[in-house]
Amino acid sequence: MIRAAVRMILGHADGIEVVAEAADGRQAVREAAAHRPDLVLLDIYMPTRDGLAAIVPLLSLDPAPRVLMLTTFGTDDNVLTALRAGATGFLLKDAGPEELIRAVRAAAAGDSVLSPQVTGAVVARMIQDFKPVPPELDERIARLTERERQVLTLIGEGLANRDIAGRLGITLGTVKTHVEAVLGKTGTPGRVQAALLAHRTGLVS
Repeated sequence: MIRAAVRMILGHADGIEVVAEAADGRQAVREAAAHRPDLVLLDIYMPTRDGLAAIVPLLSLDPAPRVLMLTTFGTDDNVLTALRAGATGFLLKDAGPEELIRAVRAAAAGDSVLSPQVTGAVVARMIQDFKPVPPELDERIARLTERERQVLTLIGEGLANRDIAGRLGITLGTVKTHVEAVLGKTGTPGRVQAALLAHRTGLVS
């Protein structure tokens, strides 16, 4: 029922096409491999293979889709596992239709999506769980140009690409290029992980 409702909402949104749906994580990986979507909206709890087990196979596809998680409880440890595995973010199942559409569009554009009701608690928990910063993380930061370092700092502050463009006085396309460079040089799979790297290495306090 939830899947049908989500498909109906997204199917009527401008600029969004639902190309497939799946009942479990294993089928989701097969459908993604066949249709190559830009984004997979993935539930955590599913039979056969749950959403957490599907993240890595999905991100191993070429090109890899962005993965946005659905959850009923935002502080669940499974959400932390999903973010660490490379998920773009998560959305609570009680989100309204407009919030769902905005989240899908933002995730497809490369922005992180974290439900505001639980963002602070989740990020605080992830940072609390981190061990001291290993030297290789500082080495990753050292690979960045000054502009890339600025972009990473603003990602760490939670700014979307459009806001970063306005803050730095550059085009949105240039921001996207810098974000891709930051993710590649730091070896982070997505914006959430890049933001946490910015916190861990002291770019954002």
